[in-house]
Amino acid sequence: MSLPQVQQETQSFVKQRWLGNSRRFASLLEGLLYLLPSILLFTVFLFYPLMKTLYLSFFYSDAQGVPLSFAGFDHFVQLFSSSSFMTSMKATLLFVLYTVPPGIILALALALLANEKLRGIGFFRTIFSSTMGMSVAASSVIWMFMYNPAIGIANRFLTWAGLSEIQWLLDPGWALISVSIATIWMNTGFTFMILLGGLQNIDSQLYESAKIAGVSRFYSLRKITLPMLSPTLFFVITVSMINAFQTFGQIDILTKGGPMETTNVIVYAIYKDAFINYNVGSASAQAVLLFFGILIVTLIQFKLGERKVHYQ
Repeated sequence: MSLPQVQQETQSFVKQRWLGNSRRFASLLEGLLYLLPSILLFTVFLFYPLMKTLYLSFFYSDAQGVPLSFAGFDHFVQLFSSSSFMTSMKATLLFVLYTVPPGIILALALALLANEKLRGIGFFRTIFSSTMGMSVAASSVIWMFMYNPAIGIANRFLTWAGLSEIQWLLDPGWALISVSIATIWMNTGFTFMILLGGLQNIDSQLYESAKIAGVSRFYSLRKITLPMLSPTLFFVITVSMINAFQTFGQIDILTKGGPMETTNVIVYAIYKDAFINYNVGSASAQAVLLFFGILIVTLIQFKLGERKVHYQ
């Protein structure tokens, strides 16, 4: 091959490479332009607040949150040596334990019942999912009246059953459980709808084959329903845990973190430090710890839970 031919092929190769890179860059630019509104929204409402919170956690600040002097890791050290923060962590973990497993089990039981082909089952589906249409504030007010020691229906049921009355929201031994019961009721509608949708997506031929084989309903539940529902369950468990760690509204309305800080979950503790005590640095440090705590729990859940998820 002569030298002019080599030069011509080299130039052709370089030109094709340049054109290919130009097309890829144009495609990348076009994709970024389509994503620009979402990127802007995430930047303003997610990335910037996250970076700002991380920044403030390393500074002492005034009541308006203006940084005054560098604090380093002082806020984090003070938190881990604070009995109030440890109480908040304990209350948060107990709240997650009290609400997530019972809430999912209850919603699953209701979804299995509502998935049966029974006359009038549509009415019960509407009733089971009705809590989706209520705000946290409205639901909390309803439960506040139900827990009222004088006129609440909860103590009337106890009296009718021959049991002693309970100070539901004032007794340190019952306050967190009371808020947890209210939270389970509030969240059941959403969880129920997601699980019911997952159940209705399971191929009915699997149940027909199991029925022909003569297997029991419990065996079908364990070997067909739960494995085929595992992606939906995995989603519901993940979302429920994240929501439980971020609970605020019902705590604020029902107990204000009391009595004796037994319901002072970490999000409410962040609110009090930032907007009542005006300790923005400490509140930011707690928010950072909460973020990384939820992140670690979610990653562990993905690491361990996805192994048991059966995708069709």
